[in-house]
Amino acid sequence: MRLFVGIPLSAPVRAELERAVARLKPNLSGWRWSDPESWHITLQFLGSTEAHQFSRLIPQLRAIRSAKVPVRLGSLGVFDRSGVFFVDVPISTELTHLQHKVTMATAPCGFAAESRPYRPHITLARLEGKNHAKNIPDTSSAPPQFSTFVAGEFLLYESFLSPAGSRYAVRGRFPLG
Repeated sequence: MRLFVGIPLSAPVRAELERAVARLKPNLSGWRWSDPESWHITLQFLGSTEAHQFSRLIPQLRAIRSAKVPVRLGSLGVFDRSGVFFVDVPISTELTHLQHKVTMATAPCGFAAESRPYRPHITLARLEGKNHAKNIPDTSSAPPQFSTFVAGEFLLYESFLSPAGSRYAVRGRFPLG
């Protein structure tokens, strides 16, 4: 199974983000848009996971003790190299602590933390094809404003890949606070 750990969005923030995306979509072609139900903030991508790792992973994640995490969405942007359109999530002390606790909890199960700095974001769309310079959204004018929310849980997701995009199933819920 292919797993990752993330924070789900609150329903009101997801609705605000859906409205912002709906305003952008008509002017952008060549993008494969993510299903709003799949929007999340990744804490750690685990990747391919064996059954013995999964059986150890659940208790490790359940043992995490962390305060609830205030979350604020930031501005829209594009990762040019990978052709990903996203909304960034400014790092807070609480988010950093939770992300660190997750990576520490998964290490005994055989998962390594990424070497790159943590850059939380929500993937909204991926550019179809290989021409990443084409049809890049202008994110400089009139950035949308989003409400903040307090994350009361984090989730373990399983990812199912298909040509139509990824589909996610929740494999575990872990309360915060």
